Amino acid sequence: MQTVKQGDTVRVHYHGRLDNGNTFDSSEGRAPLEFTVGAGMVIKGFDNGVIDMKIGDKRTLHIPVDDAYGPKNQEMVLDFPKSNIPSDMKPEIGMDLQMSNNEGQVFQVKVVGINEEFITLDANHPLAGEPLTFDIELVEIV
Repeated sequence: MQTVKQGDTVRVHYHGRLDNGNTFDSSEGRAPLEFTVGAGMVIKGFDNGVIDMKIGDKRTLHIPVDDAYGPKNQEMVLDFPKSNIPSDMKPEIGMDLQMSNNEGQVFQVKVVGINEEFITLDANHPLAGEPLTFDIELVEIV
């Protein structure tokens, strides 16, 4: 039976959990996730975790921070002047916002602090700094 190798396109069902057991994502009720192994379409630990699987195999992957979304980067936490916020916007801690940089790239940020002059925004990936666990099932090698 064929096993997964670098360059194969695969379809997998998955259930992703944090260390506290909370689910952060799942393919349940949706089509399986399709990606090409080694193409950088998924996090490194997930990519490497399907190698040598056969169709129908199930596996639990424990992915350390460095093979997931990496550690939190303090350089991506910034103070943004309240004077630059539209007057009709009322930021709250935990609120997700979109910003754009000088090149016009749009990215997600989370409000993590508010004081009289600034709101503090975190542009790290929401799962940065988290080890992840995935239960996966190989559905197909395309």
